[in-house]
Amino acid sequence: MKVKTKSKKVNKAWLNDHIHDPYVRLAQKEGYRARAAYKLKEIDETLGLIKPGQLVVDLGAAPGAWSQYLRRKFAPKDAGAGGAAVGELNGTIIALDLLDFEPIEGVKIIKGDFREDSVAEQLNALVGGRPVDVVVSDMAPNLSGIDSSDAARIAHLVELALEFSMTHLKPEGALVCKVFHGSGYSQLVELFKASFRVTKPIKPKASRDKSSETFLVGIGPKNR
Repeated sequence: MKVKTKSKKVNKAWLNDHIHDPYVRLAQKEGYRARAAYKLKEIDETLGLIKPGQLVVDLGAAPGAWSQYLRRKFAPKDAGAGGAAVGELNGTIIALDLLDFEPIEGVKIIKGDFREDSVAEQLNALVGGRPVDVVVSDMAPNLSGIDSSDAARIAHLVELALEFSMTHLKPEGALVCKVFHGSGYSQLVELFKASFRVTKPIKPKASRDKSSETFLVGIGPKNR
């Protein structure tokens, strides 16, 4: 019973924090499916990565908030306040996730596990040999709480995103990838530094203070 009581207290505290979170309220007001949209927004506004006309691949896209942000960036300027929810797009967005999520007009969605070769092949086919401007990855594994195991799972997803980026990015292209501070973090930073001409770690204000989540941004793949 003590465990259940503690669990209820934790859930209640999280729910209270969530309800009063300014980014949750802002997302509801501006029509985003999740507060995560503001993480990509801050990264983009800091580095100027997303521009109309680009081809962007969104890995780990569910529930679709990052693709929503990308769509608004690609919407015509006269589409109205906050960007268009419908209409023509100046750019291409390909979104991939293991989970189902509501379609977003103009966004090409693949459902599947990026760790599976068949799913990666679908993505490659949809890209169709076109050079990719930006890859954004909010992929994260289910964490077990065992540092060494979690570090290996995180690293595997980052390496998959990196491998895809090295194959498809333009010479000036960029990868935005979610990582976590802790075991294995410094090795991932070194991996990015070895792969890109510019590497920047960013923890957006929309990432909760208690979270070990941060983002690595690599610009200009060295092999291109």
